[in-house]
Amino acid sequence: MLTLGVLTLNSCNKDKVPVDCTAAGCTDTISFANQILPMIQNNCVGCHQPGNASGGYSLSTYSEISANADAILNSLYGTSVALMPQGGPALADTLIQQFSCWKCQGKLDN
Repeated sequence: MLTLGVLTLNSCNKDKVPVDCTAAGCTDTISFANQILPMIQNNCVGCHQPGNASGGYSLSTYSEISANADAILNSLYGTSVALMPQGGPALADTLIQQFSCWKCQGKLDN
């Protein structure tokens, strides 16, 4: 039973990318308008826009990006989902870290 309980707990967390804000080095405040939105526009909106929302995700507004932050982060890492951007190289680690920090900092609309 104990093994089953551990497996059940681990399976609940497997689709989440754990982000330790302190360990991730999130010392600078990440700007949605200056850092996150341009990253999404340059790498995601080509497929994830209204009328062409691949995978069911439109990522053209703050509210859409914020609401899907976990899914976006999982796809940037390729955690239990296809690595994004699809067909292209993975984003630079610095960009992924910025997104992780933005999420850790409360997904500010700044």
